[in-house]
Amino acid sequence: MRRRMLMLLAVVTLLVAPGCDADTWSDAVFKPGDTVKVAYVGPMTGPYAAFGTDISRGAELAVAENPTVLGFDFELLIEDTQGSEEQGAAVANKLAADPQVVAVAGHTFSGSTLAAVPIYEEAGIPMMSPSTTLASFTEMGTRVYNRVAFSDANQSVLAAAYLYNVLGVRRIVTVHDSGAYGQGLAEGVAAAFEDLGGEVLGIEATTAGEADYSAALANIAALGPELIYWGGYDADAALMVSQMAAAGLDGVTFFGCDGTFGTNYIDLAGDAAEGTYSTNVPIPESDAFTQFQADYLAAYGEEQGKLSPYSAHGHDAMGILLLAIQEVAYMDGDNLVIPRGELADAVRATRDFPGLIGTLSCDDIGECGPPDIRFMVVEDGEWVVAPGQ
Repeated sequence: MRRRMLMLLAVVTLLVAPGCDADTWSDAVFKPGDTVKVAYVGPMTGPYAAFGTDISRGAELAVAENPTVLGFDFELLIEDTQGSEEQGAAVANKLAADPQVVAVAGHTFSGSTLAAVPIYEEAGIPMMSPSTTLASFTEMGTRVYNRVAFSDANQSVLAAAYLYNVLGVRRIVTVHDSGAYGQGLAEGVAAAFEDLGGEVLGIEATTAGEADYSAALANIAALGPELIYWGGYDADAALMVSQMAAAGLDGVTFFGCDGTFGTNYIDLAGDAAEGTYSTNVPIPESDAFTQFQADYLAAYGEEQGKLSPYSAHGHDAMGILLLAIQEVAYMDGDNLVIPRGELADAVRATRDFPGLIGTLSCDDIGECGPPDIRFMVVEDGEWVVAPGQ
């Protein structure tokens, strides 16, 4: 799987390398009565649907706050990848074939995004991902990919330092779901932990969506780790922790990532979640965030933050795209024109955007999110800020 991921990344890098001529991107032209289409792309069905549902709601609320551009309505398309690379490419091709699609908030998962980036680059459709954290994304030379999520290069180093310096752990096993995101995190933590002087006893690859992790956990138990670091998502993590005690890993700490955080993980894992860790992105208190939480509850009947930590990121990703569209759009007679090259440049040029997750500015490679992360632990059935931060 590692070889496959590297080969895919190499292909993507080749396809989006500097030299793409944005002048070849045709302007998007809208006649009276047309809608300006923007999209959210993520897993809306399957075991990871909680992420897609939550983030799409954030994007939907952003469109509700900014419903028009020069008198033309925005139309939000919500497309389902089921979290897979294949569906990510299929959705990207579908959107790229529609001349009225001008921007994408997404994709949500790294593997799906890797498959989609060259398609959007060819079509001139700027992206603002709310949640893809794979470190190498912004090193590909693309003009269309941007993110408000942090980079896993940062998450890996900080997680390893927390394990070594705060928890005092010296022997770990890293486990991942064989996806681009999870594998990248597990390998990054392993490398950073060894640099600190810790011992990585093994890196275990699993398959996302497995019904039984007992064999993998038995292999891990034989190595005698103090802690398991998990790179992957909440449903798989919940099943894994629920099977640890039976595999002889009672008393071994489980440490997840940002893909693990959320009440969905606690609901699935039950009592086994107690004392386990994850990464979270702190959202600063503000009147705007308080209003967003109220709007979310009123619209969907659920507390914001229940399904994933990324609904506010979905809101900000879409908000940046909508603002950039409004900045570059102009009227040509009765028609609305959105120049794709100028739009991609305007998204990348975002400065001091008043987001829910912080004041956001993009650098020249598309890193737009705040760098802050924090670690959480489950106590009495709830996530609380872990000690030592």
